[in-house]
Amino acid sequence: MSAHPETGPIRVVLADDHEIVRAGLRGALDVRFDVVGEADDAEGAIDVVTARSPDLVVSDLHMPRGGGLAVVEACATMCPIVILTVSEAERDLLDAIAAGAAGYLLKTAPIDEVTAALIAAAAGEPVFSPSLAALVLGEFRRMARATDSNPLTDRERDVLQLVARGHTYKEIGGDLSIAPKTAENHVRNILGKLHLSRRSDLVRYAVQHGLD
Repeated sequence: MSAHPETGPIRVVLADDHEIVRAGLRGALDVRFDVVGEADDAEGAIDVVTARSPDLVVSDLHMPRGGGLAVVEACATMCPIVILTVSEAERDLLDAIAAGAAGYLLKTAPIDEVTAALIAAAAGEPVFSPSLAALVLGEFRRMARATDSNPLTDRERDVLQLVARGHTYKEIGGDLSIAPKTAENHVRNILGKLHLSRRSDLVRYAVQHGLD
């Protein structure tokens, strides 16, 4: 589901186990957003999303009863879900992307950066901060060393490097002489490859350890 300012505010659900965080974010979001539900744990968030059918979910990563990953796995097909967290850990980012998160942002980011990213995510764009894009680039480099082949095309690698430097899709388009939408599609493809790779890793682990 996508939301556009001309059709009304973005209907958002906030999920965080700290009430003060939810209150702060609710107060910081402007008229382009309408908070239609809140939850303090993963199960509650899933229930609210199912009941309210929002345009977007903003979820903490570490919450009781499954955390943000449980919310993503249960609800990512219903609407975009952006993880808003204090964790800069590479594993947390990669696990969130593998689960299907549309974005991964840090709570330390300026509110104008967060709101811009949430608007983009509600419109169907994948979003995450430049520092975390660098982690994704590093993961693909690790994969390339492990398999002796690069999962990314040259153009995808160029795009990801520019994202990691903080460039917008419009700026990337200008730098590479491609349309901004093409740059966005490259990022979407990159995250899709990462999603499949991480899922494959989990399957191999399960098979090796006799897990379902």
